[in-house]
Amino acid sequence: MAFINEHYLKLQAGYLFPEIGRRVSDFKSAHPERKVIDMGIGDVTQPLVPSVIKAFHEGVDEMARIETFKGYGPEQGYGFLRESIAQNAYLSRGVEIHAGEIFISDGSKCDTGNIQEIFGHENKIAICDPVYPVYSDTTVMAGKTGSRKKNGYYEGIIYMPCTEENRFIPELPEEVPGLIFLCFPNNPTGAVATKEELKKWVDYAIAHKSIILYDAAYEAFIQEESIPHSIFEIEGAKRVAIEFRSFSKTAGFTGTRCAFTVIPEELVAYDSKGKTHPVKKFWNRRQATKFNGVSYPVQKAAAAVYTEKGQKEVRELIAYYLENARLMDESLQTAGFKVFGGKNAPYIWMKTPNNIPSWDFFDKLLNEAQVVGTPGSGFGPSGEGYFRFSAFANRENVLEAMERIKHLS
Repeated sequence: MAFINEHYLKLQAGYLFPEIGRRVSDFKSAHPERKVIDMGIGDVTQPLVPSVIKAFHEGVDEMARIETFKGYGPEQGYGFLRESIAQNAYLSRGVEIHAGEIFISDGSKCDTGNIQEIFGHENKIAICDPVYPVYSDTTVMAGKTGSRKKNGYYEGIIYMPCTEENRFIPELPEEVPGLIFLCFPNNPTGAVATKEELKKWVDYAIAHKSIILYDAAYEAFIQEESIPHSIFEIEGAKRVAIEFRSFSKTAGFTGTRCAFTVIPEELVAYDSKGKTHPVKKFWNRRQATKFNGVSYPVQKAAAAVYTEKGQKEVRELIAYYLENARLMDESLQTAGFKVFGGKNAPYIWMKTPNNIPSWDFFDKLLNEAQVVGTPGSGFGPSGEGYFRFSAFANRENVLEAMERIKHLS
């Protein structure tokens, strides 16, 4: 008899975005004549920049010649990409992260979901609310929780509400977690954390021997000089943090797939006898066993992001999406909505009018304006009464969608 992993039975019926997709598909089937503008899922719309495409083609051409053909690559990633990341994403900002501490992967979603494999079931997990659903769902799948309660929380997870009152920056939890998920710039709220705020978390983790799992997938959207791009800009963070970054939103790799995780040499975790073990060694073991690496052409394309020309092109790409966010922010505020985010992040976090439940507003927006966003409650109970818009749509669709929303009844 084959038994199912019953922890999956605790999950909600469907992951947030497939549920959105189902509702949109049903509407399109019933109303094929209507144009639906999707600003829900955070998928990019602009093509890969020329420098990336050129390198991608070169990588593919190399695979066609016997003298440059590549078979299995290193599971940790090719040295040329790891070195380039270390130099351009960290050392250039005064942060000493070295190539050997960087692991190339096919996505931050995968890494943030898989990272718990190397940590014991004894760990309590702390997550923000609202939050990117992968953190909580994979905690449930891993068997680290009890049942789902009526308020939407799972037994065994330490929830950290992020509300308008605390500027969507969580408070330090009273119950001490072993692992702490933080995401800045934040998905879904668009909030950013200052160095002073992150220093509190680093000091807390040091004091309690906790580890911060820091999702920095949207760091390229930070425009304010005072806002840190990396947790490792904070003194002591290399002792208590793992950082996840992605090329998906930075350089449009959502369909190309490339990301990386940084685990410093000095980061340790403990066994049941209190003995320390380097975390990097265990992640390396996990990846070498379960992952065969990202394809060579993709890694070559990713490395082109860090060339002088590639950096210029990527900055222009980021500016395009941030201008979308600015237009959305301005239009929605003019229409009378209360809006957050969009300044250092590609997401607009908006209060629903008259406290309409998030999914009700989703259906209203879809049926009356044919515009798709993401219900805030899908990110957690504290997201109820809010709605997320993605700035990754085409400019003409953004302008048309904002015009439609102005005329909602």
